[in-house]
Amino acid sequence: MHLILHTQYYPPEIGAPQNRLSELATALSSSGFQVTVLTAMPNYPTGKIYPGFGGFIRQEHAQGVHIIRCAIYPTLSAAFLPRLFSYFSFVFSSLVAGLFCLPRADFLLTESPPLFLGISGWLLSRAKKARWIFNISDLWPASAAELGVIQKDSLSYRASRKLEEFLYKQAWLVTGQSKTILADISARLPGISCYHLSNGVQVSDYRTVNEPGSIGPEVNIAYAGLHGLAQGLDLVLHAASELQGAPVKFAMIGDGPEKADLMELSQKLGLHNIAFHPPIPKQQVPAVLAGADILLVPLKIQLTGAVPSKLYEAMAAGKPVILIAESEAAEIVRSAECGLVVRPGDCAGLVDAIQRLAHNPQERTRMGRNGRKAAEELYDRGMIGKKFAGFLTSAVEKDRALQQTPVRQARKSLER
Repeated sequence: MHLILHTQYYPPEIGAPQNRLSELATALSSSGFQVTVLTAMPNYPTGKIYPGFGGFIRQEHAQGVHIIRCAIYPTLSAAFLPRLFSYFSFVFSSLVAGLFCLPRADFLLTESPPLFLGISGWLLSRAKKARWIFNISDLWPASAAELGVIQKDSLSYRASRKLEEFLYKQAWLVTGQSKTILADISARLPGISCYHLSNGVQVSDYRTVNEPGSIGPEVNIAYAGLHGLAQGLDLVLHAASELQGAPVKFAMIGDGPEKADLMELSQKLGLHNIAFHPPIPKQQVPAVLAGADILLVPLKIQLTGAVPSKLYEAMAAGKPVILIAESEAAEIVRSAECGLVVRPGDCAGLVDAIQRLAHNPQERTRMGRNGRKAAEELYDRGMIGKKFAGFLTSAVEKDRALQQTPVRQARKSLER
């Protein structure tokens, strides 16, 4: 079986989609699939092509996966038009590179967002005679409207909605990283074939839960991830301002378009209990999370279907979570009893949650162990990838059996 993974984001870039997709590729490869990745020249989140990369096409091999990289117009701008131009530059380059460089395949899986990548994914799947899988990690344009990037009554929103529904209808299979995403799609377009390709974490990369310790002079609270619009990290800074005299210290690790503004806000608030750190390589994430007492997983508003990947990482690290979100992510935390849930925008609620966990090391330990157990049993990416490989293999075998049945029946009729 040969699967092409078509995505704008892939390592050596650092980020949630990059980690999730590279580990999916590894899991499929270890399950006997031949995997080819068609991706962009690495540029995220700096908005600049990484040193050592460039040109229109570049090919390489890593961890048993063939990687084809092609050109993209990189940008750090959060403005709509520059981002749109960046998206479509890869839509075009991946279509051209794919037509000339990709062999025929059994499956072609396209990652969305960006939604527009579905255009080239669909066309390439037809050219390569592949079953097209449209993987939805974030509902778009709904999430863009929820963030205020576009207006629901605008022409761009209506056109994007039409494109979204058209692409869903063309897909052999629509996969989604949350149950809420799939429920939304199924409600709008009954009859679409869907599969819950859950997000998760490579549990084996994380150490087992540490033994409980005392509060110590300070409780370390960490956030590691993108500093972007959707995270609403200004709420964390305002909570830190309320906790200036408490024995807690905040570490903000990562990069993104909002980081400069957040650092400026920290100075205006005169914060002495918060430190900003640069992004870290994927391999260092488990050790960094292990050094924290509490891990923050924030969202500015509740995006439909959003379950932050940082939640699974915190659970695998065996650390208590303070989740600033609602809906499915909140259900995961409450069901596993691995942390506390705060409504987006609720600064007082965030302060109360921090104080509760900061002064209760036994509760932190209990929640951390609960999270680790849930990660092992439900959200291990290796297990998720192998199940998906089995599903695809089984689906192909069923298709072949159905195609052969009329032929067999015809042969029997002729024999009679």
